[in-house]
Amino acid sequence: MSHSASAHTFQVDLRGLVDLLSHHLYSSPRVYLRELLQNSVDAITARRAADPGAPAAITVRTGGTLTITDTGIGLTEADVHRFLATIGRSSKRTADGGLDGAGLAAERGDFIGQFGIGLLACFVVADEITVVSRHAADPAAPAVEWRGHSDGRYTIRTLPAGAVPEPGTTVRLTPRADNAEWTAHARVVELARHYGRLLPHEVAVVGEDGARTRIDEAPPWQQQHGSPLARREALTAYCRSVFDFTPLDTIELDLPAAGLRGVAYVLPTALSPAQRAGHRVHLKGMLLSDQASELLPDWAFFVRCVIDTTSLRPTASREALYEDGTLAAVRDALGVRIRDWLTGLAASDPALLHRFIDVHHLAVKALARYDDELLRIVLPWLPFETTDGNVTLEEFARSHPTVLVARSVEEFRQVAPIASAAGLGVVNGGYTYDRDLVHRLPEIRPGTAVTDLDPATVTAHLDAVDPSAEIRAAAFLAVARETVAAHDCDVVLRDFQPVTAPVLLLDNREARHERTRSGLAADSDGLWADILGSLRSETPRAQLVLNHLNPLVRQAVTITERGLAVAAAESLLGQALLLSRRPLKANESALLNRAFISLLTHAMHPGGAQSAPGSDEPRKEQ
Repeated sequence: MSHSASAHTFQVDLRGLVDLLSHHLYSSPRVYLRELLQNSVDAITARRAADPGAPAAITVRTGGTLTITDTGIGLTEADVHRFLATIGRSSKRTADGGLDGAGLAAERGDFIGQFGIGLLACFVVADEITVVSRHAADPAAPAVEWRGHSDGRYTIRTLPAGAVPEPGTTVRLTPRADNAEWTAHARVVELARHYGRLLPHEVAVVGEDGARTRIDEAPPWQQQHGSPLARREALTAYCRSVFDFTPLDTIELDLPAAGLRGVAYVLPTALSPAQRAGHRVHLKGMLLSDQASELLPDWAFFVRCVIDTTSLRPTASREALYEDGTLAAVRDALGVRIRDWLTGLAASDPALLHRFIDVHHLAVKALARYDDELLRIVLPWLPFETTDGNVTLEEFARSHPTVLVARSVEEFRQVAPIASAAGLGVVNGGYTYDRDLVHRLPEIRPGTAVTDLDPATVTAHLDAVDPSAEIRAAAFLAVARETVAAHDCDVVLRDFQPVTAPVLLLDNREARHERTRSGLAADSDGLWADILGSLRSETPRAQLVLNHLNPLVRQAVTITERGLAVAAAESLLGQALLLSRRPLKANESALLNRAFISLLTHAMHPGGAQSAPGSDEPRKEQ
């Protein structure tokens, strides 16, 4: 018994393909005009490769229909069959990626389009497309008309001699009623300027009344200016027209090896590092994307770029950059250029550097963390939150040869008033990058010592109270220790400045880890609880330090009635937690509520309470 196989060809549902393009490949119907402009530019490029003196013009006419005419190389009847009737085949390439055999002498890299699906974008807005073309290489060859429909039908006919007097191509669209807005004159002018503003050929839009609007213009970095100031003003004006802001500064970009030129604009307002700026990328003059966030390194989120390039590759939709080695190299090179601008400010324009750092200090910190050269230049200029206020490290280190770094914002806020009164220099290292940068200060400023803040350092600067005062407060301290022990905390009585600070909560990372472990163990059962229990350490607990110089504490330690002492101790712990300005946990919020209710109860029903603190007479009902 013999078995044979027969070959078949895939059938393409053009309506389904157009729906796929319109909803998944292209972001909007407006890309149809970009595809038409792109094909026209490539046709002109191909003709000029063989005849450098050939005309180069693109004219878009609006009205009931939309037509776009170019002076490009045109198509023969064989070309029409081969390219317009075959989805995915492009006249800019062959199946092996080389040049097509249709006589195109330009290199593949000279063309914008490469995928052979551009004309299909027109079916997103129209049900019928007509292409009339005459090839430039053979003046005797007749013009050809191709008429395609969105259901997959097409017809081809040869036009009489003289019907098309000049070589080139005209594409005519008859828009569907539901997409007529995309071919309206004002919208076409807007789209043509959006996509084709930097094209190297003449591009014009002509309305029904014959009014002609010229679209193309030379980019500002290619224009001649009378002086550096005039050039800077032209670049700034271009930024206002494209991005609608006035930049802090402009950075010209020029990478000849990548065929890239453009300008980076420094944003005048702060931007979150998570909010990456979108850049305008033109490919051989045609706008590829105005949201190309992948063009620059992540740390350069403080600039927005406009560039034109010949080397970067687009994705199939031609709305983003293809991630490859070339893009990675360009990204690194542009990052170096922006870094060089930043390092040059310290010597050339310190005032501008100050303004830039005031706005974008987080970006500079992110960059300096990994760039030794930049670190040496900008670290002394960077502001940090310290016990002396927001000052630069250079200024801070002159007053404090030993710089202490708090590991968290909460830790800094707890100790800052006491450390400042004691003459200790503490930097808040809880913000992004700050701790790492401060620890590198000795590299820039030899002789400066930097160490992480240890709670014991602060404790050493707190004075012991008089022994007699400690004895008088013993009863209250015993109740207070028992009360706050449930929160893995101890209580001590000290004298320290400022007097206005009643309490200080001294915590450390090890104590926090132990509290987290014990909390997880309490909420777990079985094997997991046993494992967490075995990890218990003898780490010192946090300390609630009561300031005996503070009037509130001096009254609290005289309380002898247990219920009121418990309420006072919980209130003091709650106040210490609030001073840290960190989010409260559920049990800490419950503690505050319980203490407040207890104090209200004692105030409203003093008959069952002790005498008021500092009074010899029992409190009476009012």
